[in-house]
Amino acid sequence: MADYQPADSAFALDRDCTTLSRHVLEQLHSFGPEAQDLSALMNRIALAGKIIARHLSRAGLMESALGFTGDINVQGEAVKKMDIYANDVFISVFKQSGLVCRLASEEMDTPYYIPENCPIGRYTLLYDPIDGSSNVDINLNVGSIFSIRRQQGDDLDQTGLDLLQDGRQQLAAGYILYGPSTVLVYSIGRGVHAFVLDPSLGEFILATENIQVPAHGPTYSVNEGNFWQWEDAIRDFTRYVHRHDGYSARYTGALVADFHRILTQGGVFLYPGTTKKPEGKLRLLYETAPLAFLIEQAGGRASTGTEDIMGVVPGEIHQRTPFLVGSRDDVALVESFIQDHSRRQSTLLTN
Repeated sequence: MADYQPADSAFALDRDCTTLSRHVLEQLHSFGPEAQDLSALMNRIALAGKIIARHLSRAGLMESALGFTGDINVQGEAVKKMDIYANDVFISVFKQSGLVCRLASEEMDTPYYIPENCPIGRYTLLYDPIDGSSNVDINLNVGSIFSIRRQQGDDLDQTGLDLLQDGRQQLAAGYILYGPSTVLVYSIGRGVHAFVLDPSLGEFILATENIQVPAHGPTYSVNEGNFWQWEDAIRDFTRYVHRHDGYSARYTGALVADFHRILTQGGVFLYPGTTKKPEGKLRLLYETAPLAFLIEQAGGRASTGTEDIMGVVPGEIHQRTPFLVGSRDDVALVESFIQDHSRRQSTLLTN
């Protein structure tokens, strides 16, 4: 009898079934303690994503899933029921991990400590449990954003002062996009990789490895409803793309969805400051720094308009920043308008 030769489909199965935990270990080329920790942390994040995705798929059928709670969070924003549910999911999942001593999210005034984990838990998880929660009630895309940092010292006073470091202190970052399929995108500083949840297997399976954002893209993504609240430089950029062929406006109201489009197709996403709130709306630790980590790994850039997001050191854990992110050429174009406006202002002042 001739030796058995696997069919091509067997090779395809092996190639297409790289799971998230296996991929992390392969990325690190190690089975050492930190590699195993990061693999386990990503598995926990994936579990939270699966639970939230399941809940979202049935949200319209459950009275407790949609609408507002009636509470106001630390940011002064009305809290949606899905925000609280997703935040509780992350806490519940990581309470059992033994790895995370502390969690911090935009839904909590101060970091949440897990004392029983702290003697051995060497990591902090920062996250936005549901980004774009206003989209939930109308069945549009939403997401979760996460960042992993190493625990510094024995900070158990719930201030989180050791988190006030720049984005280069992140060990890993990523997001989960809840859409037609559930997609998890992550980086541990070795490229950006996308996984799709296969419900039949209950696993996130590798879909795209080493994503690279194009140097220039056709999309600009910004809430133009704020046009008259922006500084002149941002309004001038918007007028520029209105007058030039090759740019299309795309904006969903969910940062993760808009970022995912920019990451895969190129272009620029903007959430600038306004005349009333020059610091912008997006939070550095939970939103802009994790996405900046990803875009830099994919060959793009993230900026406040005047400095790289990854270099910004927060003054407090809920600090906000203006945000420009995407293809290198497109981010540079927006920055050129800001720089030109700044030069004109300086000239007027000196004259």
